[in-house]
Amino acid sequence: MNNIIITCGDINGIGTEISLKAIDHLNLNKTKITFICPKNVFDKTARLVNFKKDFFATNSVSKIISTENKLKILLLNDTNITVGRPTKYSGAISYQTLEIARILLDNAESKILVTAPISKDSLKKAGYNFSGHTELIASWFNSKNYLMTFLSKDFKAALVTIHVPLNKVSELLSTELIKNKISILYKSLKNDFGISLPKIAVLGLNPHAGEEGNIGDEEFEYIRPAICSMKRFSVDGPFVPDAFFAKKLYKAYDAVVGMYHDQVLIPFKLINFNSGVNFTAGLPIIRTSPDHGTAFDIAWQNKADEQSMLNAIKYALQINAHRNKIPNG
Repeated sequence: MNNIIITCGDINGIGTEISLKAIDHLNLNKTKITFICPKNVFDKTARLVNFKKDFFATNSVSKIISTENKLKILLLNDTNITVGRPTKYSGAISYQTLEIARILLDNAESKILVTAPISKDSLKKAGYNFSGHTELIASWFNSKNYLMTFLSKDFKAALVTIHVPLNKVSELLSTELIKNKISILYKSLKNDFGISLPKIAVLGLNPHAGEEGNIGDEEFEYIRPAICSMKRFSVDGPFVPDAFFAKKLYKAYDAVVGMYHDQVLIPFKLINFNSGVNFTAGLPIIRTSPDHGTAFDIAWQNKADEQSMLNAIKYALQINAHRNKIPNG
């Protein structure tokens, strides 16, 4: 039986709405869900979206762990809702739901976590210094071997650097860092997606991939040495980023590695905005989320498209199925 923990995300955004809409699509014969959310937020959202599933609700973590119900709602205390705006209250709830999810994971209640979108601004207002889900959850495992990855039916992609200013990217790059990220991706493609011989494309950093050193030398200093050192794998590049996507070369590869956030996210979201999934590869648990933000502009209007959230759940189940086929994996 699959057991998934879902957090509500930022309560002033669309997180609870898309979570309940996605859960309503699920067949719970083979899957258990634990959804963590403040009581007033859950009650109001359930009415907003006409939530139909039967559920067991409690404010007790121990009862959540002991009950066998298929859909469990772990209710937090009522909180302030400020529709469409980041606040210290929504940031505090975002963090609290993740801490409770961590308790459930530690108690072997589940090994699958699906997170609704949070706001970095809300977290900051609440006094938390993490720049996002990926970094926070990786810190639970004291892990530096994690990888922000994006999943869709069209292509998979991963990032060498994540939430850093663009003017810091070059100084953060190194051959070892790029090798590490490619290695995590290669292992994930094999173990999490069942691809026996993954093919990976690596993008350059500079325009025209540096044009033989005439427009920057990061390709010569870091990226090509990383690729050359991994000859036993099927890794190609560095590719000129704009031409790579314009010519749809990603279709010839199982995944693409980009050097910085928007280099990958702009083409990925153009193709998959309402369906893409964010996956943190390299962790002992499975963590996925929708590949979009809190959408404060349409919050609490019953306008949000739940497809990305539903896909996040489905990908988490697929990854879990592949991992369970691996001995000791």
